[in-house]
Amino acid sequence: MLLSGGLVRRAVFHMPGYVSAVCAAAAAAATVLATATSAAAETGPEQDDFFPAMVHSIFHLDIDPPGANDWSCRPGAAHPRPVVLVHGTYENRYNNWARLSPELKAQGYCVYALDFGDTDDAGVAVAPTVKGYGDIRKSSKELAAFVDKVLAASHSGQVDLVGHSQGGTLARWYLKADGGADPADPSKNKVKKIVQLGATNHGTTMSGIETLADKLHLQALGEKTLGVAGVQQYEKSDFIKELNADGDTVPGVDYTVIATKYDEITTPWQSTFMTAGPGATVHNIPLQEGCFVDLSAHLSMSYSPRAIGLVKRALDPSAPAAPCVPRAPGF
Repeated sequence: MLLSGGLVRRAVFHMPGYVSAVCAAAAAAATVLATATSAAAETGPEQDDFFPAMVHSIFHLDIDPPGANDWSCRPGAAHPRPVVLVHGTYENRYNNWARLSPELKAQGYCVYALDFGDTDDAGVAVAPTVKGYGDIRKSSKELAAFVDKVLAASHSGQVDLVGHSQGGTLARWYLKADGGADPADPSKNKVKKIVQLGATNHGTTMSGIETLADKLHLQALGEKTLGVAGVQQYEKSDFIKELNADGDTVPGVDYTVIATKYDEITTPWQSTFMTAGPGATVHNIPLQEGCFVDLSAHLSMSYSPRAIGLVKRALDPSAPAAPCVPRAPGF
């Protein structure tokens, strides 16, 4: 979502975890990256917050979040659909889900997580652990292939998708354009539920940075520097217009949209909320509703016990009520 020169430097300070911390650690990680192998992915430890998970992923490439990607898992009657976790921009499958994944696994879900969006030839000045910067349309095809792999391995008819930031928006594009849904026969949808955390459903101003870049005609430069996906999520982008051209939803899918009032990336924060169209349901939930002490911001919300509780309830309405736990923004 960012540009170059002074704007990039300013944006770095507004995007804790997306670029700034990664860039700061990139030099220290160089030796590790040079000796990394292409061995099968290992499982990283559970984490309590985004920043330690991000640092761990810099020094341990291509790792799974705990509980994810057990390809021998078979869903049980209580949770018949596998859950696929879809990370956000400049994140990866480990640092986004190192807390939620093991919690879902402990509840008996078959959990899967992928990396995507790291094949575009952009001059991204960050470590190779950063994903999700490529063209969302291309990333959607990666998600489509991964979902098909999950369905085949688990012998399931449908999956549920949980997406953070771009991940939630990408899930919608997959339904719209790459086979996730069948408008002619919703019973053939590959997706039953989508649960979103801070998704850029109607685009973002990114606290005004995107808007300023647009007025200065610098977005094309940002696209070359930091990848296509960020610019695609600008509220006035062609991608966002096309995504929402036929409404927010598709028939046969249940959507839960979780937002935090302290979101500094998806702005204004209410822009994540959706309106249900024919044959769909939408549940728009402010994270602070009934819990004003949870100050989680954009990056930290996937580590919020309350947000995790809301995800569990969205996937299974019989799950316990989401807890209310004091949380700092996580900058």
